[in-house]
Amino acid sequence: MNYLILLPQMILVAIAMLIPAIDLYGKDKARILPYLASGALGISLLFLAIFTGIIPLEIFDITIPTSLFGGMLVIDRFALFLQLLFGTVTLFVVMASSTYIKKNERNQGEYYSLLLIATVGMMVVAMANDLITLFIGLEIASISSYALAGFRKNDKKSAEAAMKYFIIGALSSSIVLYGISLFYGLTGTTDLAQFGTALSNLNSGQDGLLAMATIFLIAGFSFKVAAAPFHMWAPDVYQGAPTTITTFLAAGSKKMGFAALFKVFLFGLISFKADWAIAFGVMAALTMTIGNLAALKQQDLKRMLAYSSIAQAGYIMMALAVATQYALGGALFHILTHAFMKTGAFIIVAMLSVMLIGSRVEDLRGLRIKSPITAFCMAIMMLSLAGIPPLAGFASKFVLFSSAIDAGGWLIWLAVIAVINSAISLYYYARVLKEMYVLPTGKNKPIRMKEPLAMLIPIVLATAAVIIIGLYPAPFVDAAMDAARALIP
Repeated sequence: MNYLILLPQMILVAIAMLIPAIDLYGKDKARILPYLASGALGISLLFLAIFTGIIPLEIFDITIPTSLFGGMLVIDRFALFLQLLFGTVTLFVVMASSTYIKKNERNQGEYYSLLLIATVGMMVVAMANDLITLFIGLEIASISSYALAGFRKNDKKSAEAAMKYFIIGALSSSIVLYGISLFYGLTGTTDLAQFGTALSNLNSGQDGLLAMATIFLIAGFSFKVAAAPFHMWAPDVYQGAPTTITTFLAAGSKKMGFAALFKVFLFGLISFKADWAIAFGVMAALTMTIGNLAALKQQDLKRMLAYSSIAQAGYIMMALAVATQYALGGALFHILTHAFMKTGAFIIVAMLSVMLIGSRVEDLRGLRIKSPITAFCMAIMMLSLAGIPPLAGFASKFVLFSSAIDAGGWLIWLAVIAVINSAISLYYYARVLKEMYVLPTGKNKPIRMKEPLAMLIPIVLATAAVIIIGLYPAPFVDAAMDAARALIP
């Protein structure tokens, strides 16, 4: 009976296999495929909500946590929290893609199929309790993402993004796999639950090998989350990829990388945190500072939001430096809010390109007249990303930063750096508001434009989530803390 807890993933895999056949033989497939993918994601999210207890239905005799395949997969509050997040992000991306992907574009079946498969890969990472299983999940999601980044084959920027992403991704996967092999050589196991006991029995002559294995895993996973100094690929890939795929990478795929980091370091290697916590603290400070400073001078919205994502990765990485249950809960809460903020912002950029407005910051001038709903939603996203109360970004930053202050010592300085960086970020977020609401539109008054409904719906839903979480954060903080307790008792 407990294997039924994998129903959400089974549904996504089954529909992902069916979609290419419908694309090949079906009629009016441009309309059918996004509805089919959305339906699969909706049913998957429904089951996840039931398993989590959000929907109080006892339709299966399933216990939480559940261990499957000899402990290689563990479905607990941590896994369910992230699976709900991944499924929601992909659902929003699919909804927006139904308009963003033109009806006459080729390979639409592969597009939606790869999105579902990548989501399954991310879910596997969230459930993984073994390094091999975790690596397989990472690769399922990553390989699908490489193809999606280069979906528009005739677009040179898209092809360039896919090639850069593939090369960097292959390099990071190789580094991770080498680190895994070193840990297996040291411990004789890839089971994360057994790492603490196995590593405590090492003799002093193996400390150098343990340090090397740890460095390889830190470097490999840091590529996945675009943490400094392994962040250089992200702006080019985010700018060149189709904007809906950029949304998927920023709001979903990057969170998968953090799930892997949390699993390995805050669960498998937590007893050795003195050996790696300072390294993550330094990387967190570098990542948030480099991301924010680079974003200041960006004129392209996608590149600006890409550097903003790098800065946000620095904030989330603070949890690895603090390495407490409270810090992990704060990080998961910020991952939740950031997913909604970045999903809304990038889908707005995608909609602007569909409406032929443009994707540069100055193209937003007059948006308050052309599309008042979109302008309002974009303003909410920018203010929330900057951490302005009472929006979701402020609430999650407050919990995350306070975890560093609560830990004391040198981590207080890390919290101070994070606060200073939040103040710096306000400049480039305010530029967007200035273009939309302050600067004059010129002699010719802009004309009101009609927004595509399929893109406006996820934007409004993401905006509503940002406002609701900001005004009433308690249940979301509780859910994040429950997830954190599952990983760090």
